[in-house]
Amino acid sequence: MIRIGLAGWGDHSDLYEQGLPARDKLKVYGRYFSLVEVDSSFYAVQSPANFERWAGDTPDGFAFVVKAYQGMTGHQRGNNPFEDADHMFQAFRESVEPLRTAGKLKAVLFQYPPWFDCNRLNVEQLREAKRRMGDLPVALEFRHQSWFDGEMKAKTLAFMEKEGWIHSVCDEPQAGIGSVPTVLHPTDPDVTIVRMHGRNAANWNQGGGPNWREVRYLYRYNADELAEWKEHLAKLQERSKEICVIFNNNSGGDAAANAMQMLELLGLPTKPFAPRQLDLF
Repeated sequence: MIRIGLAGWGDHSDLYEQGLPARDKLKVYGRYFSLVEVDSSFYAVQSPANFERWAGDTPDGFAFVVKAYQGMTGHQRGNNPFEDADHMFQAFRESVEPLRTAGKLKAVLFQYPPWFDCNRLNVEQLREAKRRMGDLPVALEFRHQSWFDGEMKAKTLAFMEKEGWIHSVCDEPQAGIGSVPTVLHPTDPDVTIVRMHGRNAANWNQGGGPNWREVRYLYRYNADELAEWKEHLAKLQERSKEICVIFNNNSGGDAAANAMQMLELLGLPTKPFAPRQLDLF
């Protein structure tokens, strides 16, 4: 089974008629895609009520990938609002419980920062994070090349398999040590996640310019690149029952269109985008 979805549901203007209230967007989103990534959970641990509402706004069989809170992955700067790591992880686990109860939690995604390199201390940090998450499904995405450099590639994948981490496979620009190659190797027999970040190498790192964060994901995949990924997904399916593909290339609003193209390539059902009113003035 292959699912296709987007990172977030609020900013994809192709999907919605003008004037649609924000509270109704997820309901409409679920008509197009069977999967979504929750990014708001990275910036703040969401209330269980939010996840309960989102579960109710989506159809049966819908799935969520929920990004881990920034304090749990070493991204956070400044004061942590939680007393300690135990309280932080507990609050996050409790927040996503409504999704798990509804059968809609596919994974919690731990995306580590570009400075999180392959060393013994960080390996122990991964073990501790996995322990704190209990039996929740967890996915792991690296942003430092050292995890897949040379002989470390096989060791990293073996570690993920042993510890029970779902592999989040990346398609991203190869822009130095702060990016990782596409490693087509599932580490969980049930689920593999693929995140399509685009290939905007010039703006991937901070040196790309003062607004690099805004344009980092400015990229539209062409037909050949998507066809290549169709073959990649078939390869991943040989070792994992379900592949969850998230298009994150939305700095220029390209994610929804590319996701729809991928659905068409795979022969999966599609739905026309919402009609747009012409802005004449």
